[in-house]
Amino acid sequence: MKISPQLYMLMNKIKNITTALFFIKSLLSFSQQDNNALNALITDRPDATESPSTIPAGYVQVETGTFYESFKDDAIKNESYTLNTTLVRLGLLDNLELRVGWDFVESKIKGLDHVMSGFNPLLLGAKIAISEEKGGMPEIGFLSHLYLPFTAGNDYKPETTGVDFRFAFAHTLNEKSSLSYNLGAQWGDDSPEAAYIYSLSYGYSITDKLGAYAELYGDLPENNKANHLWNTGFTYLLSNNFQLDATVGSSITKGQDILLSGGISFRLPTKKN
Repeated sequence: MKISPQLYMLMNKIKNITTALFFIKSLLSFSQQDNNALNALITDRPDATESPSTIPAGYVQVETGTFYESFKDDAIKNESYTLNTTLVRLGLLDNLELRVGWDFVESKIKGLDHVMSGFNPLLLGAKIAISEEKGGMPEIGFLSHLYLPFTAGNDYKPETTGVDFRFAFAHTLNEKSSLSYNLGAQWGDDSPEAAYIYSLSYGYSITDKLGAYAELYGDLPENNKANHLWNTGFTYLLSNNFQLDATVGSSITKGQDILLSGGISFRLPTKKN
């Protein structure tokens, strides 16, 4: 029997939707493993502020999503689509995790045919949990990354290896709210000059599953003007090991017009018990 092109396209769409639903169902099923034995996962997305907490030893945590950004400089508008912002975190010890991340980006200038696309440099780093929260002292962590030029696409390949580090702090204000902040520095964009980075994030638990946050963050380059931004968003726990998130933000100083982001995070054991 001959199948019409319209019916063939419909069958393909149904197949793709079914595959996506099966994938999500599988993730949810896996994420229920040890759901009662572990605390709800703490992620380093969707905000710019990194948590001082490391993931448990023997687990892998995947945090991924997409985002859209637009920048306008005079009459020129640049749009950027990051199709994945994947960070994989592997718990090696109770206070140490390995981190690997890779983003695929497509940028274009509105009204022109010029399009740039490809991978950003792969991120390779580690996070160390230094101390737990005690009295008025915050929970403290330290993390650092290398950005490897040879892993990037031609449109996004720098000549030198980028480096960053930051100290991460977190205070519990009460049973529903918390305050987290980061201080550090980064070297990148083929510049020997440092840019000092900061972030400050307030989180609030609306329910046991639904959370909200508001954040200020930015950088202060040694040889350029400071950049200050804000964003706000929500997180929703489908289980202790599976989280959804959504974010909106923009620049306070001249630069980013709008940031829209959505993503998922999930945690799995690296081996069966």
